[in-house]
Formats: sequence, C-alpha cells, structure tokens
Amino acid sequence: MTRKIIATRNHPVLSSTEAQLYVADVKASCAYFTSKLGFAIAVVYGDPPFYGQVHRDNARLNLRMVCEPVFVGDIREREHLLSASITVETPAEIKKLFLEFQASGVRFSQALKKEPWGARTFIIVDPDGNLVLFAGPAE
Repeated sequence: MTRKIIATRNHPVLSSTEAQLYVADVKASCAYFTSKLGFAIAVVYGDPPFYGQVHRDNARLNLRMVCEPVFVGDIREREHLLSASITVETPAEIKKLFLEFQASGVRFSQALKKEPWGARTFIIVDPDGNLVLFAGPAE
C-alpha cells in the first residue's frame, strides 16, 4: 500500500478477523489444533486457562472456554453452522491441506468437494463440535 492511498482514504480499512470457538477445555483444544492441524499457540490465559489463541500463517482462532453447551444437540452439524472459515490462495493448497488433515486423522463433516460457485471446500469437526470450513479456488 502506498502513502498516497493511505493519505486519500477516507475510512478505516479492516485488515483481519479472528473467529471465536467455544470449547470445554482450552488446553485440550490447543493440543488438538497444534497436533492435528499444524497451528501454533499464540497465547493461553488464566489459571486454569479460560482463553487461548492458536494461529497458522495468517489464520487465527480464539478459543473461549464455556462450562455448558452453547448449542443444543447436533444442531451445528444438522444446520451446517460454521464456527470459522479459513481460505487458501490456490487449488493445489486446498488439496494439499485436505490430504494433510486426512493423514493426521482429522474428523471431517464434509470431504473436499467442488462447490457450484467455483470453490473447493472441506469442513473439519474439532473435539468440541466446532465446524471449521477451509476453502480455496477450484481451478
């Protein structure tokens, strides 16, 4: 971004977003995201921990401990209620990421597929039932 663009812009630009996942055990969730999905721990807060953040490249997920179920029964999977969406840049990356997660034994709600709108997507299910969508271009 050049200085001229910054000087002439008349509104704030949003530069990132972080999804918040509700979990029963922050330490266990951190372990899952690091060992199964290749994320790293950015922060774990509290004693015992009630908040954490994991990241992989530019994707960040906030993990917030809750003591009771946030959703009733299987409504998340039935209604496809996503907790987060994470994108990659190329068709090769989305396929490689799917195969990486498959090899590490990740549970999928949806396998890799081409969507009618031209993307390739898959959805994983974390141990707390959070659905996380990964998407990339189909071609």
